[in-house]
Amino acid sequence: MTNNAKIAIIGGSGLYQMQGLEAVREVELNTPFGKPSDAIIIGEIAGTAVAFLPRHGRGHVHRPTEVPYRANIYALKQLGVERIISVSACGSLREHMKPGDIVVPDQLFDFTKQRTQSFFESGLVAHISSAEPFCTDLSAMLIETMRELGTSLHEGGTFITIEGPRFSTKAESRVFRSWGMDIIGMTASPEVFLAREAGICYTTMAHVTDYDVWHESEETVTVDMVIRQLNANTELAQDTIRKLVPELIAAERACDCRYALETALITDPARVSEETKQKLALLIDSGSA
Repeated sequence: MTNNAKIAIIGGSGLYQMQGLEAVREVELNTPFGKPSDAIIIGEIAGTAVAFLPRHGRGHVHRPTEVPYRANIYALKQLGVERIISVSACGSLREHMKPGDIVVPDQLFDFTKQRTQSFFESGLVAHISSAEPFCTDLSAMLIETMRELGTSLHEGGTFITIEGPRFSTKAESRVFRSWGMDIIGMTASPEVFLAREAGICYTTMAHVTDYDVWHESEETVTVDMVIRQLNANTELAQDTIRKLVPELIAAERACDCRYALETALITDPARVSEETKQKLALLIDSGSA
């Protein structure tokens, strides 16, 4: 039994407490960017190893800005992960995207202010393409699986990531709506961009928990509201993961996510220190794999 896994789920602790998950074990990892949010749980679904990482740590101990995003993605890369499915809560900025619905977004607007956005630093610069931030192939497979399950699903949408941990003011929420944003959350960025730098496909299953604060006839968002709706959707997320994993294993990666670094590195290799090369070797050496 190895600790390698090609598929990872980033989300809440309840996701790996599912029926049918076998050979469950914990893996403690360290990375050049520190420790990930928590121990990574590896279990098998239909004989396929899947890594589960609670984004905020078990017990929800990391606020959105403090989540060790770089360590999380790097640790999953160490395990051999090629595809990540993010399961997250979001607020709806659109009337037709109702609490209880699922959105698989196709665009992202980064409105965070305090987060490190890249693995590349210390004399090595990379400019990745992020016109299509979510892997279109992986998103399509997630959508098809959820269609088959009869989920109340919205295909596509723009996901704005705010800094948090506070919720929006009404003025902010109204502005986000006027900008054309569809859903709002606190963790999609920089997670999605780091996955791209690491050559990992990434998609999001965004669970609508509330109408943020813009809706005049609905309650404004509270922690209790978010937790209640997420708990209600946990079984749906588990069903989706159980059904999707065997399909992912059977499907070859035909997207370009793994090649993101081929045209991204701009620094003259002669100017890059050996220390930096060693620190980022896992990413650089597999950038054209």
